[in-house]
Amino acid sequence: MEKYARFKYQPCIPLGENGRCVTASLKHTQLSRKAAADGMVLLKNNNNALPLKKGESIALFGKATIEYIKGGGGSGDVNTPYICNIYEGFSDKDVDIYMPLVEFYKDYVKRESVNIPTQAQINATWDIVNAMEFCTKRDDMTYDTFASMHVKEPAVSDELIESAAQHADTAIITLNRFSAEGVDRRPQAGDYYLSDIEKNIIDKCSELFKKVIIVLNSGATIDCEYFAENDAIDAVLFSWQGGLEGGAAIADIICGDVNPSGKLADTIAKSYDCYPCKEDFWECFDHLDYSEDIFVGYRYFETIPGKKDMVRYPFGYGLSYTTFELSGKLCGVDGDNIVVAVTVKNIGDAAGKEVIQVYYSAPQGKLGKPAKELAAFKKTKLLAPGESETLALTFKISDMASFDDLGKICESAYVLEKGDYEFYLGTSVRDCEKLNFIYTVDSDTVTEQLSKWCKPFKLEKRLLADGSYESLPLGEESHYYAENQPTGAVAPEKVVMFDKVSESITIDEFVAQFTLEELMDFVGGQPPTGVANTGCFGPMKRLGVPAMPTADGPAGLRLDTETGIPTTAWPCATLLACTWDTELNYLVGQGGGAEIRENNLAIWLAPALNIHRDPLCGRNFEYYSEDPVLAGKCAAANIRGVQSQKVAVSMKHFACNNKEANRMGCDSRLSERALREIYLKGFEIAVKESSPWTVMSSYNLINGQHTSESYELLTGILRNEWGYNGMVVTDWGVKNDPVKEVKAGNDMKMHCGYPEDLMEGYKSGRITRADLELCVKRILEMFLKLA
Repeated sequence: MEKYARFKYQPCIPLGENGRCVTASLKHTQLSRKAAADGMVLLKNNNNALPLKKGESIALFGKATIEYIKGGGGSGDVNTPYICNIYEGFSDKDVDIYMPLVEFYKDYVKRESVNIPTQAQINATWDIVNAMEFCTKRDDMTYDTFASMHVKEPAVSDELIESAAQHADTAIITLNRFSAEGVDRRPQAGDYYLSDIEKNIIDKCSELFKKVIIVLNSGATIDCEYFAENDAIDAVLFSWQGGLEGGAAIADIICGDVNPSGKLADTIAKSYDCYPCKEDFWECFDHLDYSEDIFVGYRYFETIPGKKDMVRYPFGYGLSYTTFELSGKLCGVDGDNIVVAVTVKNIGDAAGKEVIQVYYSAPQGKLGKPAKELAAFKKTKLLAPGESETLALTFKISDMASFDDLGKICESAYVLEKGDYEFYLGTSVRDCEKLNFIYTVDSDTVTEQLSKWCKPFKLEKRLLADGSYESLPLGEESHYYAENQPTGAVAPEKVVMFDKVSESITIDEFVAQFTLEELMDFVGGQPPTGVANTGCFGPMKRLGVPAMPTADGPAGLRLDTETGIPTTAWPCATLLACTWDTELNYLVGQGGGAEIRENNLAIWLAPALNIHRDPLCGRNFEYYSEDPVLAGKCAAANIRGVQSQKVAVSMKHFACNNKEANRMGCDSRLSERALREIYLKGFEIAVKESSPWTVMSSYNLINGQHTSESYELLTGILRNEWGYNGMVVTDWGVKNDPVKEVKAGNDMKMHCGYPEDLMEGYKSGRITRADLELCVKRILEMFLKLA
């Protein structure tokens, strides 16, 4: 096939076996189902209420019985061939389902669905919303619009509940939540907290049924207090949002065909009021003060005095239908690494998997540290009863260093402070045992000297490990801007086309053939081709550069319904993180990448790995975890899987995109230490372990500067410190200064460019031809990887 033919001519060449398509294939839907089941977390299982016995009679409560929520809304949504709901999942199992209740929900969903706005109506609302300046009214309109896209939870009559209890022993109540891009969740009934209707169903079922099971169908955490310690509730399964096979995966777990092995990727607190960022998150829309600093999630609850009791379910927690024994625990030094070994034995009656987690505890020293921090993790294979597996987990000694941003030891450096470093091994941050090994650092040691990038100017204070706050230096904002690039290469005498790059011409010589106007046009996005709906990088037809179509993610390839091509909806990222299984994350990435390639697309706008700073961030379903190590490792595996198919990822949103309301104008104010240790660390892991071909800058500002205009972030940290050699693209519709973006190292502006602004900048001397050539070169170097 001609080089780049799949982008030039859009041929449909199935990539599956026997000439079949892989897109939404049985192989992919089965993988989605497996991934969904492996990430579901069993939170409670009193008296072995689960798994269900063969033939057990059940009554299915909750609208998810019929209207199951497969994933979140916005760019992370996927048009699928079907969605397996809760009822359909149990229909294939050896259980006796009380059908009048199912029919009630069928009729209700059918009747109420006529009130769901059409896509045209939704688009008309977006036109009104997007024309408004950001304000509370606009946020309310956005919230209400997304809420209207699904039917509300209906009340169930006492008569129907009583009838169900007469015919079934077990009530399975599914509580579902939907969130979306562009709007945050709210700490109110029916969202973070349970509604009165949901409480009433739970109360009535608790009175009448022999057994009550709660299933949570949500992409992010919700309040669990109503049923966590309620003895009438026998079991609780956090099933997250499991993609197109989510209902089947839930039934697999509850019926015992799959043993739950998921572990929480986030701490679940006893109330939203327990989270340290609760007031800041809702205080205003124009900025966020990350005053909790590095104490995010379990780092907060396990460290700050008096906060441990605020935890309902700790980070890393999850139950199984079997029991595991950990023995032969060893810990020591191997060169520059800490190595931990353990033998895991299944001593129960059911086959299952266990997740081993290693934490370290650093000396408090001058900088202060969390009580425990995740260092490494590994999931066992499926162990039969009586079977054992020995695991070895390794991490770098330098991974335990802390960033000194104020010069208490050495400014702008990662430092291993003197003292004893202790290690814990177990199955959650709470259920872990201190190992019989201590690593001692005799004197403060700089492991990496870096630069002072992205420092705060308006953050007044930050939390310390003892619960007090320290004041931070304030001042007038000042940001570093790049010097003009030197003159580039000389163009060849004859025109050479793009497919000859690396054969008879260097990339620098090829770029030198562009006219100034062509350079300015090329660094802006172009209309979509083929089945793409999010635009293209390129083309530049005169020199034979094809258009490289992009596609939304990360929960699957999102194509418009009018293309007639349904795709696989994978489980949401939070669920994938709860698998704690990097090999499985690789396979999901590989499957997603294959669907991108088969549909002649080039760049998948995924994965997303912003930190779960607050449980109400509207896009938490797209992000992995509150912990940067877990998030970074899962994302790195996903990226390797996607790019194994010769398609590019666009790792996003770089960085600190932790609130959706006013996301284009919200300033994330945080210390350099919190930025590097928490909010950039997952991206850093992914860059160094998987080399993503593109990175997407975020909408928000960091310490007063838009990320797409930040030389300090995109060049100082990403390229110069981490060694990243790929291209950077803006998020879609960013309205920042294109001249500053080029100078910062943001190569491509999407969904369209502003060549007239670049020409004005060129004429005024703010930008040079060489600056543009550097951006175009990086874009084309990515194109070369797609051939």
